[in-house]
Amino acid sequence: MIKGLLFDLNGTVIDIYTSESDDQIYRITANFLDYYGVKIAPCQLKKLFFELNREQRQQSSEEFPEFDVALIFREIIKRFKSRPISNLQQLSETVSILFRAAGRYKLECYDGVYDILNNLKRRYKLGAVSDGQSLWAVPELRSVGLEKFFDPVLVSGDFGYRKPDGRLFEKALEAMQLFPDEVLFIGNDMYRDVYGGNSAGMKTVFFKSNQGDHNFHGVEADYIIYQFSELPRAIEFLSNQNQPN
Repeated sequence: MIKGLLFDLNGTVIDIYTSESDDQIYRITANFLDYYGVKIAPCQLKKLFFELNREQRQQSSEEFPEFDVALIFREIIKRFKSRPISNLQQLSETVSILFRAAGRYKLECYDGVYDILNNLKRRYKLGAVSDGQSLWAVPELRSVGLEKFFDPVLVSGDFGYRKPDGRLFEKALEAMQLFPDEVLFIGNDMYRDVYGGNSAGMKTVFFKSNQGDHNFHGVEADYIIYQFSELPRAIEFLSNQNQPN
């Protein structure tokens, strides 16, 4: 019997477009840092951001490493500050949020998401497992008015590893107090979401949205939807499969 639903966030319930390659993002961020006595050219900031990101992941012992954006900016601030910083951690987090805001070009729910989740919440436990940074994901979830639907909300940046690492799914199932065969995972990436969810013992619904990898060799979802409005039908179909003969 299906008792719970686990969702990926970006590309599944949230239609978002961000970029970390636009030079304007680094101009804005460098200008902001300058007010705090951190002197770094935009081009240098861009180069260092990607270098530190890569170094973090390469130095990790995890199979699917995730970076920590606040640690990246903390290191940049330490290297280029021209005067003492009273609260380095707070500034690192503030700059991380500004950086995301400067590179965000779209943030909205997919059609029908709010009403469908509102209906599903009456029947199922809803949780979320998302790759990214909680400094970004949680405020963005709040911005589109969806934060009340999901408990728990697990974001990979808080753990140092990302999907399809099975530990993220296991932690979510433990928090929901449900077994894998009682939960469906709904996501938009065939590898991270479908492969990850299936490997954790859950049935999966693949939302073929405008984001994510739509193909991965040898991986198949239990149900595919092309509009979020088709999700209730998918849940009903997979729920009936679980019923004893």
